[in-house]
Amino acid sequence: MAKSELNLNSTYPSLREQAVFITGGGSGIGAAMVSAFVQQGARVAFVDVAEAASQALTQELVAAGYPAPWWRKCDVRDIAALQTAVADAAGVLGDFAVLVNNVASDDRHTLESVTPEYYDQRMAINERPAFFAIQSVVPGMQRRGSGSIINLGSTGWQTKGTGYPCYAIAKSSVNGLTRGLAKSLGADRIRINTVSPGWVMTERQVALWLNTESEAELQRTQCLPDKLSGHDIARMVLFLASDDGAMCTAQEFKVDAGWA
Repeated sequence: MAKSELNLNSTYPSLREQAVFITGGGSGIGAAMVSAFVQQGARVAFVDVAEAASQALTQELVAAGYPAPWWRKCDVRDIAALQTAVADAAGVLGDFAVLVNNVASDDRHTLESVTPEYYDQRMAINERPAFFAIQSVVPGMQRRGSGSIINLGSTGWQTKGTGYPCYAIAKSSVNGLTRGLAKSLGADRIRINTVSPGWVMTERQVALWLNTESEAELQRTQCLPDKLSGHDIARMVLFLASDDGAMCTAQEFKVDAGWA
């Protein structure tokens, strides 16, 4: 994450001093969202399994003059550890106004290679943590009288992307999670939405998948010529987390330069 990416176009006063929890916040899109919320004056907590990247992000934010976010190394496959992290962070920052379910892993695999154990592992990373993180933050949001939950989906399965059937299954379920909880959570003024990114040029994506062929596919399928960055996703998440998105719930918002 370059320091120049800390610059955002909009300020949301309603996010100032609000407690925000982000899963998978140490690198990639998650790091962009952590930095964006910190810049808005929110009190941010995040978990990530990548310790070095999380430390580097924290040091970069502090060097730029922002408060250090609360963070903990956590493997979200361990639901007890995830829920403990949510509770401990809330003990420091207060009940969360915002939850961003970002953590995911799009490791490639084939239909033939998947074992029951591998399938369960993919769901344990890409599906289960969102549900149980929501379960953890909702009581605090009910005490506050409002909240905003943003689940990160994907346009990959919607464009019939290949090479990750388990990831496609998990990510397609995100819209069901969002819509299936919207009515019951809405009674407590808790909003829940899906943000589905297109192909975001994180360091991992560039290193593993960007080549001449995929670059040509990107130019052919996107309506806009520019490459997506993590902060393009963060801008939509900020809007939905803020009071400006007060009447948005049960929806999917795509940030994909017109791909899907």
